[in-house]
Amino acid sequence: MGTVGGRGLRLTLFACLFAAFAVLSATGTVRADDLNDLIQADLENDLRNAALGPRTLDASLKDAARVNDALETGALRDGAAVPVAPVSPPAGGAAVTSIRLGDHGEQTRFVLELSGNATADYRVFTLSDPYRVVIDISGVPFHLVEEPAEKGKGFVSGYRYGRFQANTYRVVIDVAQPVSVARNFVLDPQAGFGRRIVLDLASTDATSFAANSGLPEGEKAAAVEAAEEMAKVAAVPISPPAQRLERRRVVVIDAGHGGVDPGTQGRSGVYEKTVVLAFAKQLAEELRSSGRYDVHLTRETDIFLPLRQRVAIARQHKADLFISVHADAIQKPNVRGLSVYTLSENASDAEAAALARKENQSDLIAGLDLQGESPEVTGILIDLAQRETKNYSSRFAKSIVDYASQNTATLDPAHRFAGFVVLKAPDVPSVLIELGFLTNTEDEKLITSPAWRANMARVFSRAVDRYFGDRLAEGPN
Repeated sequence: MGTVGGRGLRLTLFACLFAAFAVLSATGTVRADDLNDLIQADLENDLRNAALGPRTLDASLKDAARVNDALETGALRDGAAVPVAPVSPPAGGAAVTSIRLGDHGEQTRFVLELSGNATADYRVFTLSDPYRVVIDISGVPFHLVEEPAEKGKGFVSGYRYGRFQANTYRVVIDVAQPVSVARNFVLDPQAGFGRRIVLDLASTDATSFAANSGLPEGEKAAAVEAAEEMAKVAAVPISPPAQRLERRRVVVIDAGHGGVDPGTQGRSGVYEKTVVLAFAKQLAEELRSSGRYDVHLTRETDIFLPLRQRVAIARQHKADLFISVHADAIQKPNVRGLSVYTLSENASDAEAAALARKENQSDLIAGLDLQGESPEVTGILIDLAQRETKNYSSRFAKSIVDYASQNTATLDPAHRFAGFVVLKAPDVPSVLIELGFLTNTEDEKLITSPAWRANMARVFSRAVDRYFGDRLAEGPN
């Protein structure tokens, strides 16, 4: 078969493809971003043709077949289709409605689809140790209709998303090797699909990755300012005993994880961040209803908080007691029971040490660059945990175990020790409570039960009463 001019063939193919696009749009199977790929690829082919000469019709028809396959399967060489139909905007308005991954061999494509005409105000940067690609989106929450069955493909080993700050939502993409963001661009709404943010990730070397990674300049300045504010909070002196007796005791309750850091996931799919926030609110309500305490939550919504900011919040409120609430996970599904942890740099057992390592990585999970944090602040929050504070923490932990063991299953031993960052306030007695194991069917059923949470909130409230009652009986403290 003879050759034909590249541009004449291009016009013919475009006419066919737009006709196919109209038919496929009616069936809901068309992928608009793949059509955009085709258009861009065709323009690139024009440039190549100018240098290499005309293409054969046979090769062009093969390209057309390849494009048709891409439209039907979702991505070139994907291996598995990820069908996504056009969706209506959620009731709340603009949102990210789907995430798609495509393995294109030399590049991996990551696509965020927004509902309707939502504005794509975003930024992209990379972080090292470990390798991550971070996308921050302003003012557009996540309301996913569906996700890929697998969160790893090509260079991407996994990803997570959620609220990072008041009006910022973050996606953290874990990558298996150093990558560069070869392209990032926005596709405007087409054929019932919303606006899309598209990233193409390509392989690079560790040196190049390191040279281009790190927080954006604006966020670096914000991190320095936050560190300075935290240093001021950390320097606030503890209230004199006389002042403490004249006011109600202050209890700060910390719901672990949140936002872009979901914590562990239960067998039913429930996230730790969700159930611990529900319990924290329940406990706060129970303590407030007694009229004896001023109660503050470190977070009241699904938002991410750095670990040391949680500590700073407790000190800012001049807390008399800090309770961090979590739910555990382990590879052994038969292990269950509530446990209470207090601070010690020497963990009580291997499991406690592993749990502390996992919980202390929350900042990394959320895409923070810990290298930018003030060493002075780190020193204050980590190195000045006082012996008296540790002793009071252990006494409160004993009260929790005594009451909880009469009402629910507990680990043996239930009081354990490890080096959790959130327990390192120098002058605030602090405990970290693991409500149970989301990896155990019975524990998960209890932790997700409003009735169980209400009962355990009453149990914890009695433990708080006993703790402060004992301290009051000892005189000024």
